Amino acid sequence: MDKLDLRPSANAHLAETRQDGKLVHDGKFLKVQQDQVVLPDGKTTIREYIKHPGAVVILPVFDDGSVLMERQYRYPLDQVFIEFPAGKIDPGEDSLLTAKRELLEETGYTATDWRYLCTIHNAIAYSDEHLDIFLARGLTAGVAELDEGEFLETFKAPLADLLEWVKSGKITDVKTVIGSFWLEKIAGQGW
Repeated sequence: MDKLDLRPSANAHLAETRQDGKLVHDGKFLKVQQDQVVLPDGKTTIREYIKHPGAVVILPVFDDGSVLMERQYRYPLDQVFIEFPAGKIDPGEDSLLTAKRELLEETGYTATDWRYLCTIHNAIAYSDEHLDIFLARGLTAGVAELDEGEFLETFKAPLADLLEWVKSGKITDVKTVIGSFWLEKIAGQGW
């Protein structure tokens, strides 16, 4: 493969075509869709996936290069995780505005310098969720405005510690692993 071509027209031989579908669960936050699709070989099958509105991830970096992190309990896995601040995009909301809102709500911090880094898809086999990752600098402390029922702790950590925690398995959250590697490349001026 000399040149990777991701245009739909260049990949039609791999595409699945939706024939029919229905919403099988309409939850407060997540929806589950079940579609009947035609495969590239003409056979049909069922695809089930979670419909998600999308989210943002913020990589808040202090002037000294350390990073603002969170510790939060996550019910599905029954444990506390080390994470970057993140949050769901509201309908019609620009993802940068979401990032600014979530940083303030969860940590109390604001930032003067924002940079979009990338979009990731963290569960492509069973969800349409995407996460837009932003770098935030020029941090100023304030008062957190946590949502009702939201409990977390914030702390400051050197990037070297984050990378070691990824290596040792102390950080396993995929958005935080990817964000840590982005910061490593940015700090080393590799990207």
